[in-house]
Amino acid sequence: MVPVQWYLLLSAAMFCIGVFGVLTRRNALVILMSVELMLNAANVNLVAFSFQHGNLTGQTFALFTMALAAAEVAIGIGIVLVLYRNFEDIDVGLPTTMRW
Repeated sequence: MVPVQWYLLLSAAMFCIGVFGVLTRRNALVILMSVELMLNAANVNLVAFSFQHGNLTGQTFALFTMALAAAEVAIGIGIVLVLYRNFEDIDVGLPTTMRW
């Protein structure tokens, strides 16, 4: 049986990698993948604590988080497509020229 601390360590590492990806990258797709990594880290925490306490509440919240992540991907890919269509690049620094 794997102790909960290992899951927490895995989750912390995943979350740190996601934060590093969001803060250092300028590519919109990499930023979206980093946000997904952070959401999955939260899901690992929810499921680990749910398993430790013996109830299904954390797993239920993890399912809602997965639905939120799917909606975020759908909207994010639409934004990336519009960004590429208008600027021929998916750098997140370019849309600042779209100000009125």
